[in-house]
Amino acid sequence: MRVYSTQKDPLADILARKYSETADVSAVVQKILAQVQAEGDKALYQLIEEIDHVTLDSLTVSKDEIEAALQTISSDLLAVMEQAKENILAFHQKQIRQGFVSTKQNGVVMGQRIIPLACVGVYVPGGTAAYPSTVLMDVLPAKLAGVKKIVMMTPTDHNGQVPAAILAAAKIAGVDEIYKVGGAQAIAALAYGTETIPKVDKIVGPGNIYVATAKRMVYGKVDIDMVAGPSDVLIVADHSADPRWIAADLLAQAEHDKLAQAILITTEENMIEKVQLELAQQLAELPRKVIAEAAIENNGKIILVQNLTEALSLANQIAPEHLELAVEEPFALLGKIENAGSVFLGHHTPEVLGDYFAGPNHTLPTEGTARFYSPLSVDDFVKKSSYLYYTADALNEVGAAVELFAETEDLIGHARSMNVRRKTNASFSEKENKN
Repeated sequence: MRVYSTQKDPLADILARKYSETADVSAVVQKILAQVQAEGDKALYQLIEEIDHVTLDSLTVSKDEIEAALQTISSDLLAVMEQAKENILAFHQKQIRQGFVSTKQNGVVMGQRIIPLACVGVYVPGGTAAYPSTVLMDVLPAKLAGVKKIVMMTPTDHNGQVPAAILAAAKIAGVDEIYKVGGAQAIAALAYGTETIPKVDKIVGPGNIYVATAKRMVYGKVDIDMVAGPSDVLIVADHSADPRWIAADLLAQAEHDKLAQAILITTEENMIEKVQLELAQQLAELPRKVIAEAAIENNGKIILVQNLTEALSLANQIAPEHLELAVEEPFALLGKIENAGSVFLGHHTPEVLGDYFAGPNHTLPTEGTARFYSPLSVDDFVKKSSYLYYTADALNEVGAAVELFAETEDLIGHARSMNVRRKTNASFSEKENKN
């Protein structure tokens, strides 16, 4: 890993980030979107054959396929998934919001309703690995929010089958419909709908550059969670950290993707060589060595700082997806973290706990977007609607003020909308007084 020092290297070099693939696939994705929008299921079958080299008889995963998958999964793995489900539900349950109503002002009622989205699409990537954890993390908050229909899209293997672990997770999480479609064509189907696949209100879930580009292009037609890039981890380590553990955590992220970013910020100069040696030893034994090694060499960094205050300043500027505080007193630093998707406190809380099991969501803002994005949550699957009620007397009290505002903006129609009511109310009151 490249080594930097805040005492020797320019801050711009230390903070420089290699962003996700820059290849412009917009034209290809736009063509796919247009084809699916125009031709529906026909386009999906054709694209799956052309891109994935798979010929399907049906786009739908049947109940028999799901049950068959469940029979192939070990009881131990099913039990782990069920426990992960309980942990995820327990954490996200606390995010559920209630609407409110206010009647403090005489004659005025106002409030806000929390309304679940009607239909949500969850994209689960395939490719080099299957991610049942993504199914649980993306589906369970939607279930808690009260989403009426959850549709899952995922590519198949070369035999036209969805990995059994994905189907088992979908069954455990409560997915309503599953379709064997991946890539940009899956996003198009969710955004526009086809003869088989329903149009959704929102699309969530990670994917490759084609999926990310498609999500960006259909935003506005439907909502999306975020445009996610490669995964990243930043570890802040002091004298109490174990170099072996640090190296293992860096590689855990590096093995995701050649574009993944793994960063260590440390106050200890002697930590640098120890971690480098551990990385070399552990890489040699890693099955995904080629991927992890490329990520470490191209995107990895070790940054030497003078103290933890400087370390946290850099961490906030980097705004990592995952931030590990491998320090003696992690809770003393937590309040100083402003920009991070998720924070892992202490030596016994590796980031992989959050990937699978602990409860907080693992769908997190990447590429520095933790400055303004948040982890996926129950809030992502609801919308808010406000309401308002005034009596005639309450309207009369504020009518002149509203008219003045409208006239100031030269919106005379707005002013008249108020004025006609005030005149009518005044006439009605005058008749009542005479009687």
